[in-house]
Amino acid sequence: MSQTTMDLVQAAKATITEITVDQANIMLAEGCIIMDVRELLEFETGHIPNAHHVSRGMLEFMIGNHPRFQDKNASIVVYCKSGGRSALATATLQTLGFTKVHSMLGGFDDWSAGSDIPPETQA
Repeated sequence: MSQTTMDLVQAAKATITEITVDQANIMLAEGCIIMDVRELLEFETGHIPNAHHVSRGMLEFMIGNHPRFQDKNASIVVYCKSGGRSALATATLQTLGFTKVHSMLGGFDDWSAGSDIPPETQA
């Protein structure tokens, strides 16, 4: 029997740690790394300050060469638009050996709705 996209997301969510926007903001204040796994156009439209972009579709191919993600024990918060891609990306990062990776519930949508910090945009 084939699986749907939502089946894959739910399976990923069963194996990862999800955190709220408030928890993510605390972790960011403490210096964790933030990873945006949305597509480049989404990232360029606006993103969480200091976020590093690695699109979900290229994650497995780019993460090993990304200078910011060489420490597999670093604390990382992953987000997308609403939480599905970040759940899949977080599960992938765990499979690749990252030990302190968290998916942000609600993604950029929830972060921008509840944050007093303006999103960064590219000029």
